[in-house]
Amino acid sequence: MSLHLDAEEFERIVIDELDALPDEMVDGLDNVVFVCEDRPEDGSLDLLGVYEGTALTERDRYGFGELPDRIVLFREPLLDICADEDELRDEIHITLVHEIAHFYGIDDEELHRLGWA
Repeated sequence: MSLHLDAEEFERIVIDELDALPDEMVDGLDNVVFVCEDRPEDGSLDLLGVYEGTALTERDRYGFGELPDRIVLFREPLLDICADEDELRDEIHITLVHEIAHFYGIDDEELHRLGWA
């Protein structure tokens, strides 16, 4: 039984979870926007979020005029795996941490080692 929330309710929870993240995690996020979309472009339900951009560790001549990096959370896949709002908040929190880690240059292998993937 999956959870049902409209886009506005979902975004409110994402904002709450972003606000709950430690300052030292979010203070370094430069030129990053957070976006909620219903599903990935391929329509699948197995991707919860994605980081689109250039990780801090890969930036050399990154400067003014760059389009912002994007961290996208996918509403329908996240709702699909959650039975209630508490579970959804946990999954959103984990997904945010996971995608923010990619911004900082931490790959999936390291995230697995740290228990965040």
